[in-house]
Amino acid sequence: MNTEDIENQITNSTEQPETEEKVAGKYDDIIDHPHHVSTTHPQMSMLNRAAQFAPFAALTGYDEAIDDAARRSEEEPEAEEEP
Repeated sequence: MNTEDIENQITNSTEQPETEEKVAGKYDDIIDHPHHVSTTHPQMSMLNRAAQFAPFAALTGYDEAIDDAARRSEEEPEAEEEP
């Protein structure tokens, strides 16, 4: 493989993605439709929607256990090593 072949391979493998105009064309049939609002399910509050994406503690009580261990280690006097 010579340098020209490598350059052609790199050029061909880094093709540009579709432009916005081409992507928008895919959705022309629905882009102007009104936003759907359910008549059977009440709209979720912003607080509840935000809570869905909030981080959660997978290990309940883990933070408290770490804080407790750190506090106990600070309170206990360090044992001096004997030679």
